[in-house]
Amino acid sequence: MRAHGPSAKPVSRKGIRYEAIKGAKGRGLEQNGGYIAAIDESSDKELWILKVYDVVYDGEMEDDKQDVLITSLSTAWFGNRLIVCNERGEKFEVDLDSRAVSRK
Repeated sequence: MRAHGPSAKPVSRKGIRYEAIKGAKGRGLEQNGGYIAAIDESSDKELWILKVYDVVYDGEMEDDKQDVLITSLSTAWFGNRLIVCNERGEKFEVDLDSRAVSRK
């Protein structure tokens, strides 16, 4: 994992805080970037983890140079949705009820 990189600020909606997981491989997940966690704000208990996008690694390069981290999280103006942006400038929308991900 890179020591330095973008750090998306968490956002809250309806008592749940959504955070980008940095260093996800250290938690046993398959890639470092692209994951969000939902955390109950009253108990600080992690409710779920979701992979928003895939990172394809080239075996010839160091993994940490290929990680694509989340740069920002924001809530949508309407509906129960989260907007996720990454270092490549890609935008994704997560339906927080169904956890379905669509590319914007």
